[in-house]
Amino acid sequence: TMDLWELAAYLATGVASGVLAGLFGVGGGVVVVPALIFVFGRTGLASDWIPHLAVRTSLAAIVATGAASAYAHHRRGAVRWDLVRSLAPGIVIGAWVGAAFAGILSDEWLKRLFGCFLLYVGGRMLLRRSDVALWALPGTPGMLAAGAGIGALSALVGIGGGTITVPFLSRVGIDMRRAVATSSACGVPIAVAGALGFMAVGWGREGLPAASTGFVYWPAVAAILAASVPMAPIGAHLAHRLPVGQLKRVFAVLLLVLGARLLIA
Repeated sequence: TMDLWELAAYLATGVASGVLAGLFGVGGGVVVVPALIFVFGRTGLASDWIPHLAVRTSLAAIVATGAASAYAHHRRGAVRWDLVRSLAPGIVIGAWVGAAFAGILSDEWLKRLFGCFLLYVGGRMLLRRSDVALWALPGTPGMLAAGAGIGALSALVGIGGGTITVPFLSRVGIDMRRAVATSSACGVPIAVAGALGFMAVGWGREGLPAASTGFVYWPAVAAILAASVPMAPIGAHLAHRLPVGQLKRVFAVLLLVLGARLLIA
């Protein structure tokens, strides 16, 4: 059974995930995965599988938040559905490959991989590189390959893929507003395919908690969603009121510290 501290930790994770997603446009997985690694470690839940459980539970939570975000962008007519359709087959294949590969990675290597990813995201936010168009939009094979790469890495580290999809779309000449909107729609197939893959990969493993399906722990998913979905619009509202540039730099440093800790720990 879940105690009050554990429930409060999941709800706080959801609040932080929702607000930061709305404020900075970063995917919830950047916040959810480190928080779950900490909470699962404190509660002694599935001690043999903590990073696997954290990454996979994060992906399952992204399904609903990603769908809500994609719908909001769709209502504003900002989603390039033609690009979503071109990327989706590769994304699904890549997410399944990523899930299968993560299933054979040790806890230590999965934690290191996520640490490297946080260093990449933090460094990117800190340097504020402008994503200028460098290439033409690729044809079908190129989009399939790009989708596979985005899906595989996103499933491996438990994110909706925005930190990879947005730079890719910007580099092929899609303006930032449409790139963010299209990326949010791409996050749904990533999360669905990845979560299903991890349910299958983790099926029947020893030492997993009772309320999980494979590597997806449902009580955490439910609590995080209950808090993150209503908080995302508040984050978006705050983005227009707060000095986002300065806050982004503080958040980037926090990600760099978290990434370094995961690599060193």
